Amino acid sequence: MPMSSTDSLSTTFAALADPTRRAILARLSLGETSVAELSKPFAMSGPAVTKHLKVLQRAGLVRQGRQAQWRPCQLQAAPLREAADWVVQYRQHWEERLDRLEDYLAALQASPETPSLTTTKGTP
Repeated sequence: MPMSSTDSLSTTFAALADPTRRAILARLSLGETSVAELSKPFAMSGPAVTKHLKVLQRAGLVRQGRQAQWRPCQLQAAPLREAADWVVQYRQHWEERLDRLEDYLAALQASPETPSLTTTKGTP
């Protein structure tokens, strides 16, 4: 994987690590909105929300425009797609491992030499 791709992936995951930034992205998934509107649900100052937006902008997750006094923010989904693609390869790995574990447990339960995995209280 090229270094720039790894760096952008690290930046994306770092931006997603904060619950406030994830909430901002969730709101932006509904459509473009202003910084003032994004700030409303949070018990923090406008400058604090702006700092979160700057982190999201550096990660390429948010684009902020300027229309007179209105500063519309818009979700940019490409970095999320890159992160999802990276995670998918590990999801497939764990699903395969869990399938093998399920097969192993089924074989153990079906084997006559193996004691039952469930025992009743008071029985050896």
